Parts: sequence; structure tokens; C-alpha cells
Amino acid sequence: MELIRDRDGRVAITDGAMTLAGDYTAFAKRLAPHALNRELLVRAARLKGLDHVPVAVDATAGLGEDSLLLAAAGFEVTLIERDPLVAAVTADAINRGLSDDTLRDACSRMHLIEGDSAEIIPTLPRPIDIVYLDPMFPARGKDSATKKKLQMVRQLEEPATEAEERRLLEAAYAAHPRRIIVKRPLKGPYLGNRKPSHTISGKLIRYDCLIS
Repeated sequence: MELIRDRDGRVAITDGAMTLAGDYTAFAKRLAPHALNRELLVRAARLKGLDHVPVAVDATAGLGEDSLLLAAAGFEVTLIERDPLVAAVTADAINRGLSDDTLRDACSRMHLIEGDSAEIIPTLPRPIDIVYLDPMFPARGKDSATKKKLQMVRQLEEPATEAEERRLLEAAYAAHPRRIIVKRPLKGPYLGNRKPSHTISGKLIRYDCLIS
């Protein structure tokens, strides 16, 4: 795996066969207010009674697409990504988004840090209102519907072990956010066996909401 510039000038990861670049332009329609308010993650993250700009930490940022939705919904979002290649691609996507009229406002609220979330979260300023966790789901055999970019990310980042999931969850709780949101497969187990206060479900995934 190595970083390259693709033919569109984007920072990308390649393994010689596939190429992965970050590009938020396809999200433009989803960021319109009427569409954004229907996003399951945005619905899960809604908070009431704040006297400050809401703050979210995406502790498993990947390419930053979920962070983009939170930022478009008004959150200041700290993205934490442990893989340096993925972080480089995400940083490039954010920087390019700042030059796009549709994406600029949301991307200006996205702040990327490369490293281990469990180590970085305790160093972040308070308050933190939302901690978002999306640990990699285990692959389910040869799924022909799996997107190419997910195949690439799986090569770089193995699904989290139970110990890693517990460590992430402990760091999230220690930050004392108003809410921890966990993305899970629709019928997957609770992260760390922590039963959520409520869940918002779609056809394939769900968002478990835990009160810290």
C-alpha cells in the first residue's frame, strides 16, 4: 500500500489493483437541510438545551464521511484516525472540501488528528457532547455488494477485537459526553455488552445511543 496522486490530483491509496481517494462531493445532496434531518446519525446525535456550539468526537473516523454529516448538522467535529494512510486521504478530502461552495461550511468544522483514540480523547478540551464510535464490522464472507473503498479500508484496518472495543468504549465514557453513539450491524451485538438507552435503526445498520 502506498500514497499516490490520482489522475484528478487527489491523494489516494493504491495497492496496485485498486485505488482509494476521499471525495465528499457525492454527499452534497445529503447535506441539504431537508435531507440532512432524515439522516439516522444526525437524528441520533440531536441534543437539546445546549448553551454552546455542539462538539463531537469521531473516534473511528476512517474517511470522515460520517463526520461530514455531523459537521453539516452544526457540530464542531474532531476526527481521530489511527492509520496514517487513511488519515492522509481524509485530510486531503477535507482540504479539497474547503474549496467547494457546498462543502466549505461543514469542512471548516472538521479537525483531523492522526493517532490512537483511546490516548487522544483524554487530551481533548471539554465539553465533549457526543463521542461517535464506528468500529470496523467483521467481514461476512465474500459479499459481492461490498464497496471497493470498504475492501481497501479492510486491508488497512482489521476489525476491532473485543479488547479494543472495550478500550474505545472506556475512553468514550471517561470523556463524560452527553451521549455515546455506536454504529452497529442491524442484528449485531451491543458494543462491550453495554445496552443502549435507545436505538435508531435503518434497514442494515443501527445507531445505539448510550448516556454516559
